[in-house]
Amino acid sequence: MLTLYIGNKNYSSWSMRPWVLMKQAGIAFEERMVRFEALEGDSGFKRTVLKVNPAGRVPVLVDDGFAIWDTMAIAEYLAERFPERQLWPADVRARARARSVCAEMHSGFTALRTHCPMNIEASLPQAGALAWRDQPGLRADVQRLVGMWTDLLQEHRGPMLFGDFSIADAFFAPVCMRLRTYQLPVPGPVTDYVRRVCALPGVKAWIDEALAEQDFLDFEEPYRTGRG
Repeated sequence: MLTLYIGNKNYSSWSMRPWVLMKQAGIAFEERMVRFEALEGDSGFKRTVLKVNPAGRVPVLVDDGFAIWDTMAIAEYLAERFPERQLWPADVRARARARSVCAEMHSGFTALRTHCPMNIEASLPQAGALAWRDQPGLRADVQRLVGMWTDLLQEHRGPMLFGDFSIADAFFAPVCMRLRTYQLPVPGPVTDYVRRVCALPGVKAWIDEALAEQDFLDFEEPYRTGRG
């Protein structure tokens, strides 16, 4: 049995990617959630994760004692381990493009990550409006996303970025959460794509479980100091 180590579902965007990918693709795994009590020092989180990942971060996939960390590495491992699930597009050029946009998401969109951290439980339209007004980098990141998604949806005729669900949709699922939480302005086709992603069984399951956590962490809440 595969074991996936993740952080809190409400906050851990990196963990969401492989979890959604495996759920949506029907790949069985055991979940091990390690609470984000603290992410550094001698915390329980660090002690637990360091036992399976020398980098001390989640997500980590463990297959019969063999650990794979980093979401790109996990996605590639799963694609090779389960070729029948067709996690990448079948066409060679579409597959290369899917890898390209995943790598861009993996290493880029810094302003979006910084100013709109994932927080599924929250509704923060005012914080989103202020960040949109004051942060040109955020506006540039969203503009790039809109252009990318629009082109891919048109080229591959939807409903997902490459037609059918793929690793690319799992990688951008946390972005869909950010767009919803902060109500960032995007055109109708992008809003429709976000809605379709949120309706995927694997994504919906993550959202439902994130909402059920009821685990408010101050250091993950730059815009709130308490509930409400």
